[in-house]
Amino acid sequence: MSIERRGLLLAGAGALAAPLSAPVLLRQAQAQTAPAAAPAGPAPGPSFYRFKVGSFTVTMLHDGFFTIPVEGFVANAQLAEVQATLAGSFLNTTRLTIPFTAMVVDTGRHLVAMDTGTAGINPTSQLLPANMRAAGIDPTKVTHVVISHFHGDHINGLLTGTGMTYPNAEVVVPAAEWSFWNDEGNVTRSPERQRGNFPNIKRRFAPYAGRVRQIADGAEAVPGIRAAAAPGHTPGHTCYHIADGAEQAMFLADLTNRPELFARNPNWHVVFDFDAQLAEAGRKRMLDRVATDRIRVMGYHYPFPANGYMAKDGAGFRFHLADWSSAV
Repeated sequence: MSIERRGLLLAGAGALAAPLSAPVLLRQAQAQTAPAAAPAGPAPGPSFYRFKVGSFTVTMLHDGFFTIPVEGFVANAQLAEVQATLAGSFLNTTRLTIPFTAMVVDTGRHLVAMDTGTAGINPTSQLLPANMRAAGIDPTKVTHVVISHFHGDHINGLLTGTGMTYPNAEVVVPAAEWSFWNDEGNVTRSPERQRGNFPNIKRRFAPYAGRVRQIADGAEAVPGIRAAAAPGHTPGHTCYHIADGAEQAMFLADLTNRPELFARNPNWHVVFDFDAQLAEAGRKRMLDRVATDRIRVMGYHYPFPANGYMAKDGAGFRFHLADWSSAV
C-alpha cells in the first residue's frame, strides 16, 4: 500500500507537498551528495492518518509542535533520572518536542471533531486548518465538537480570525470541567500558572453560547463516543471511549503528555497538571484498563500519527505505535 493510500501526506508549514515515492526518495538521497545544493524549501511534516474503529473512520490531524526545556518538566523526579529515561527512548535530553494532534471521527451519522488545536499559540503550530483541508474535512460539516479539557492548546481552535471555526456544530464538554472554569470564585483557588485559562475560556466559548452541551462521566457525546473521566490534569479532564461493534479505542487526551516519560513512569507529575496526585491516580487506572483490554489509544501529545497500544512493562507501561497496515 502506498503512503498516499495509507492516508499519510507530507506537508510543509501550511503548504502541502506531493506524496514521496521510492524513486523520488532515492533521487533526494543522491542529490545530497551532488556538488550543487538544491534550493531550500519548507521542511516536510506529517499531515493526516486514517484508521477504522468498526465502521467509524478516525482521522488523526497534525497541528505542529512546541519545544520545552526538559529541566522542570517533570515536577517530582530528578533531572538526571528524567534525562536517562529520555535517552533510553532516543530523545533529546535538554529540550523536549511536544506534538499537537487533534482528531475527527466520522461515525456515518455524525462528523465529530475531538479537541480543536492550538490556533497558532507558537510559530511551529497552527497546521490543523491546512491538514483538515488535505484530509478533505470541511469544518462547516462538523456536527459536534467534543472537548477533553479547557487548556488553550485544546480549545483555541474553536475560533478563527473571522469567527467560529465550526459554525454548525454543537460543542460537547465535560460537566465538571465547565462548572469549574465558569466559576469566578475558582480563580484565586487555582495555581498561578492556570489562572490565565479563565479569560481565554470565556472568549473561546462565547460565540457558541446556546450550543454547549455538558455531559457527565459515562454519558455519550454522540452514539459510540462515551466520556471517561480522568481528572487531575484539569479538574474535569476527560478521555473518550470510542466503540462500534466489537472494536474500540480510547482518546487519552492529556492523560500522559509524552508517553515515553509518563506512561513509562505513571507516578511522575507533568508540570502542567492541576492536581498532580489526582492525575496520577487516573493515569494509572486508565492505562491499566487500556493495556489489559488491549484497547487502541490516541494521545494528543504523542508522536504522530499518535495512535497505538499500551502494554504493561514493569511498574509502568510502554506505548507501541499501531501497525501501518491498519491505515485506510
